[in-house]
Amino acid sequence: DSLYVEKIDLGEAEPRTVVSGLVKFIPLEGMLNKKVAVVCNLKPANMRGIKSHAMVLAATSEGGSKVELVEPPADAEVGQRISCDGFEGEPDEVLNPKKKVWEQVCPDLATDGDLKACFRGVPLSVNGAPCTVTSIVKGSIK
Repeated sequence: DSLYVEKIDLGEAEPRTVVSGLVKFIPLEGMLNKKVAVVCNLKPANMRGIKSHAMVLAATSEGGSKVELVEPPADAEVGQRISCDGFEGEPDEVLNPKKKVWEQVCPDLATDGDLKACFRGVPLSVNGAPCTVTSIVKGSIK
């Protein structure tokens, strides 16, 4: 009742199965055929017996009453990598869960006053255009 099981095209040979707890916040029609920002290098996780191979990024309002998808710019191509100026480099193929890398990054992900998704105040972008949310200002992203 609270989880979506999604097939997300990331430009790979096969779409990835991703499980996300967004049912209470985003209606099905708000999920279908959307371009979304996805973290692809997390260790696959079992969620209610289904293996999830990525995580959809979403912003949450203060208090948690509203959640919105982080969306890449309209002209972003499927599978295109999101970047953040000043944080160049190659990502780890799979983040080591024992090092808690994702847990260390999360507190620095948030939306700004212009609805841009940011890491440490620097917009996440594709081809120089920002990833955004619809209306959540100063929301946490995870």
